[in-house]
Parts: sequence; structure tokens; C-alpha cells
Amino acid sequence: MPKGPDIKQMFAGIARRYDLANHLLSLGIDYYWRRRLVKEVKASNPTSVVDLATGSGDVAFALKKELGQSVNIKGIDFCEPMLAKAIGKKSQKKVFQDIEFILGDILHLPLEDNSVDTLTIAFGFRNLEDRAKGLKEMRRVLSKPNGVLLILEFTQTHLWLRPLYTIYLKYILPILAYIITGKSKAYHYLAGSIESFPTKKLISEQIAEAGFKNIKSQALSFSIVAIHRAET
Repeated sequence: MPKGPDIKQMFAGIARRYDLANHLLSLGIDYYWRRRLVKEVKASNPTSVVDLATGSGDVAFALKKELGQSVNIKGIDFCEPMLAKAIGKKSQKKVFQDIEFILGDILHLPLEDNSVDTLTIAFGFRNLEDRAKGLKEMRRVLSKPNGVLLILEFTQTHLWLRPLYTIYLKYILPILAYIITGKSKAYHYLAGSIESFPTKKLISEQIAEAGFKNIKSQALSFSIVAIHRAET
């Protein structure tokens, strides 16, 4: 697992074309995954939501569109070029003006204890240098009781799909990524990090060890990704 500074440098290098790469490499399914995440958030009726590892802000923008102006939305990321991308996109639409984007590290969140109703993290949990520490920070800032954590992340696919999916991740995706972004290192890392990421069951156990309860996981798209939901 690369260290935090290495992860930051990788994402800084692909920030300019990050959105385009996401949409093309996922064949557009990333829009559906975000909609499912936002639907889960809406069901918890939050007044404040923080999107961790917000990247270029797509989850934060989707949350604002669905939840409206009455819900406070913040996005946090530790990679300045990615955050700059989010801020640039925010400036293009009036409806997004009250979203606050903050530079910060999940392992040391710049948030008060018990200050947030709901936390989301989409495809950033896998990149944490210390998942146990990150989960403890998430629990620290969530309101108690009834705080909600929602993690959208890659997971282990169904066995029948795994051989084809592995070929795509290892050989096809890095080539396509290089064509789109001019860089392939981050996408070689992506393939390796997905293959080595724990199963849904093990992730649920790690979430429980951090003190969360009522933990559920829901697989999507042949278990390519999963949404993990937990409460404080």
C-alpha cells in the first residue's frame, strides 16, 4: 500500500482529466453508483453531510442536487489539485455555491467531535494508509447516536466474472487510462488495490471494530462495488 504522499501525488497527476477517465473507464456506470449512494444518504434525512475524499466533487454536487439548500454539504480532500477541480466546477453553477470544499486528511479530520449527521466516502476508503485510524476519525466526528457512515467502494466481484474483470483491470484499463490522461501509474495502482482489497465481510468487521453498529453492505453491478452503511 503506497503512503499518503504517494497517493496524493498520483491523484494530483491525473486531476485534469480525472472526471473524463472515471466516466469512460467505468462505461458510465459511475453515475448510477453515485445515484445509489445519494439515495442512501437521502433516506437518513440528514441536516449536514460531509463527503470525504471528495476529489473533483461529483458526490458533493449530486448530494446538493438531491438534498437541496436546507442540507449543509461539505467536501474534504487532501489533494489540492483535485480540490481545485471541485472548486472550479462549483463556480459554474449557482446551486452549488454554498457547498464548502476543505483541504484536509481523513486521518486527521478538520471537524469537531459529534458535528456531522452523515459521512460519505466514494472510492477513497481503499486508499487510506490506515483504515482503522480513518474509521475512528469518522466515528469521532459523526453525531451520536444516529450518525450514519456510507462507504461506496470497489469489492470482490462474483467468481464467474473475476477472470474477465482481472484482464480488464490489469491490461486494458491502464492502456485506456494512458490514452485519456497521459498517465498509467495511478491506474496500475487502481487495479492492484482493487484485487487486494478485503471482502465485504472483512470490511464490515473492520467497521464494527471501530465502534459502529447496524452494519450492512449491498453489492451493486455484479459485486464490482458495494455500499457499506453503518451507524454510531
